[in-house]
Parts: sequence; C-alpha cells; structure tokens
Amino acid sequence: MTLLKPAVYFIGAGPGDPDLLTLKAHKIITQADVIFYADSLIPTQILRDVRPDTLLISTGSKTLEEIMTLTQEQVKNNYAVVRLHSGDLTIYSAIHEQMRILAEKNIPFELIPGISAFQAAAAKLGAELTIPNLVQTIILTRISGCASAVPEAEELASLAAHKASLCLYLAARHIETAQEKLLNHYPSNTPIAVCFRIGWPDEKIWLVPLEKMAEVTREEKLIRTTLYIISPALNPSFSSRSRLYHPQHSHLFRPRI
Repeated sequence: MTLLKPAVYFIGAGPGDPDLLTLKAHKIITQADVIFYADSLIPTQILRDVRPDTLLISTGSKTLEEIMTLTQEQVKNNYAVVRLHSGDLTIYSAIHEQMRILAEKNIPFELIPGISAFQAAAAKLGAELTIPNLVQTIILTRISGCASAVPEAEELASLAAHKASLCLYLAARHIETAQEKLLNHYPSNTPIAVCFRIGWPDEKIWLVPLEKMAEVTREEKLIRTTLYIISPALNPSFSSRSRLYHPQHSHLFRPRI
C-alpha cells in the first residue's frame, strides 16, 4: 500500500516528456495505487516509473460517468488514485465537471499542475513570447468545433485583433477557417510555429509564415495533438532590450547607475 492518503490526485503530465513532470507529480505517480490516464493523449513513457502493482486504467474509450464511478470505487477501497491529464490542468483538461462530482460525493482531491504544450514549444523554439516594445500579451485559445463551442465574445477573429502572441489549441481539423480569421489581423508573413506532439518521441515543429499554416497542416496530415503559435516574437530579426536589468532602471534591490 502507498503512503499517500486515499484521494484523487489530478496531475498535469505536461506535453509528453517525462523529464518535464514536476517533482511532486513524479513522486505521486510512482506511489499511486491506481492511475487513470488518457491513453490517446499521454505517451506510455510518462508511466515508466510506476509501481509494478499499480493498476493502470485507460480512459480514451470511457465516458465521464464510467470514469467517475470507477474513480469513486477505488478511493472508497482506500486507494490513492491518480487522474492523469496531458499538459496543464488549467487548460482544456475537462476537470471542472470531475471536481464537481467528487465534491458532491465528499471525496477528497488535489490538483498538481503541469507544463503546457505552449511553454514547452516556446522553449524548443528558443523563444520568449513577450518581448518589450513588440508584444506583451499571450492568448491561449481554440476555435469552435464539435466538442466544444467558443463563446461569441472569444471568437478567434476577435482575439486576433490584439495581434498578441496567440497559442491556438485544437484547431488542426479547422485550419483553413482559423487561418482565414487570423489573416484578417496578422500580416501574411507573421511567423507561426506548427507544433506536433511536443514532448513525444516523434515531435515535429515547422516554422513558417502565417499564409502557409493550412498548407503545412494538410501536407503533413496533422489532425490532432497539434498546437499553433502565432507571434511576431518568433521573428529572429527583431531585437529589443528589457529595462529590467538596464543600468538606468532602479528598483528596491538595485540603485540607478
């Protein structure tokens, strides 16, 4: 038996690289009695250090009701249960409804955050998405699809008007529509990164102008597990200096020079 208390531990597994798990996440995963994981979104390498007797339950083919019934049963049997999600729990993880059910049943749970794909992708690209005098805002969004509708006030065309660093999730199946909306506000040569399965062994990144976004997606047959980063910050020719470490900028710990 584990030393963890009987509860549900929602863990953000990150984009796919087990080395990007937080220390806390790894500790709990290696001690858990039961692990529910989205097998279509989480590579098996994330589970490489689990206990030999840990019960692994894939959820790709299960409904919310099935998952939650099994989860509650395991906790009531005094097991420490991990609910493993890809990326970070606060972004497109569908944990809101799960937490509500557990709270109604008085079943304890805890959230352990993870690294989102947009963070891992920016690191792979060697990019800062908030460059002084160029862009200071990051927008995380998606385009309306069959699984979930986007509120009208958050439509892609509206958000694109800010010309911020825009991270577009779950859009590969609707890429022509997304590109059309983006081109209404971003210049056609705006650099964008097409990021496929970041953190997985077969990850790929294409850096292309915005006008080529749909073309690359179709040529490479990308239909899922794809993130798009649209940002002027991806332009390697732009140079700007932050005032944070400028000799003429003073703050509590450093006087002006």
